[in-house]
Amino acid sequence: MVKKLLLSVFVAIFFLGGCGPERREPKPIPGVRKTAAEALAVLRSRSEHTGPMKANGQCVWEYYFEGKKRKENCAVKMWVNPPAEVYLQGDVGFNPRGIVLGSNASEFWLLIKPELSRYSWGKWSEQETSGGLMVVPKTLDEALGIVKVVDERNWSLSKEGGFDVLTRRNDKGGISKKMYINPRNYLVRKIEYFDVNENALALAELDKYTDVTEDFFVPTVIRIVMYGEAGVESSESITLNLKSVKPDSFTEKRRKIIFTRPKTKGYEHIYRIINGHLVEEPQ
Repeated sequence: MVKKLLLSVFVAIFFLGGCGPERREPKPIPGVRKTAAEALAVLRSRSEHTGPMKANGQCVWEYYFEGKKRKENCAVKMWVNPPAEVYLQGDVGFNPRGIVLGSNASEFWLLIKPELSRYSWGKWSEQETSGGLMVVPKTLDEALGIVKVVDERNWSLSKEGGFDVLTRRNDKGGISKKMYINPRNYLVRKIEYFDVNENALALAELDKYTDVTEDFFVPTVIRIVMYGEAGVESSESITLNLKSVKPDSFTEKRRKIIFTRPKTKGYEHIYRIINGHLVEEPQ
């Protein structure tokens, strides 16, 4: 239960976007993408315009803990320095840092207080599976429009329900991810993630895009659904609405302060995540 709880929080809150008083979406993109390479080229071109940003808003988190259904409605603040650096804190139970999560190029972490008092962290170099918290950075990057493709041969393009659908397959030929794209303006509307056995891991629905700068667009409404074993939808869900999003900049000193993993002091339980599994560490 703890592992699923941590996974739900971390994955869901990392699907980030923002909104302002005047929402503007990209203009229609003429032409038809006939191959995966052409579709990926459009997304890759968009990613070149992403930049540092800050935002705040509200997060509604519904989950089960110790057999009881819980609902948290917390204010959140976020700082992002693409492509790897993220810091977010949520106000839970009058604690402005009730939830703290972040990542940089080498590590990621999730801190929860006061009820759980748990500190979870891991190194990217120690994760060899696409399951668990490994889905987090990919999800964040794609929600913000950052597309990094190592091998285009693993991708295919199809048409489903009015969407252009990019499908990525793993080394065994199984589906690992599907991205549903509005063919008119080429904004990603839905992302599905799958484990090595093609069981659904998570679903993200992205809506109401707005511009951070003239060429930088992010979703403002994100609905997250977590799946249980064998792709069965669980009762855990997240809805994230950020009320403002603005460009930001980071000096080297400020960047190190914000995006460096916090110390573990003050937490009752400390977990290290190795290959997607939680291993409790001694105090």
